[in-house]
Amino acid sequence: MSANAAKTGTSMVHKLKAWISSPTGPKTTHFWGPVANWGFVIAGIADSSKPAEMISPNMTAAMCVYSLLFMRFAWMIEPRNYILFACHASNEAVQMNQMRRYIEFTQSSNSSSSDTKAEKSQ
Repeated sequence: MSANAAKTGTSMVHKLKAWISSPTGPKTTHFWGPVANWGFVIAGIADSSKPAEMISPNMTAAMCVYSLLFMRFAWMIEPRNYILFACHASNEAVQMNQMRRYIEFTQSSNSSSSDTKAEKSQ
């Protein structure tokens, strides 16, 4: 093993130990809170394969507002919580996709029901 490789390995171990003990490391809620919140993102991605008629627009809107508020929170607190910010930015994207699917579904349902009414009146 060369001297540079040993120095790099020691440096990496030192950085890992420093991160573990840092204010945003795994010994704090600044780490485990965001890790738990990734469940929202995973659930939203899983829901994207379900039929659009199952989407609750009220809950989706609430999740959008929630993620926007906590993105700001994650950015404003000290130390800045990048893990929480990334989690809520991802959830915002997933929930906006769900809202898009719901809107497209309701628009297509409304247009198909108006087409059916027009056919019946003829």
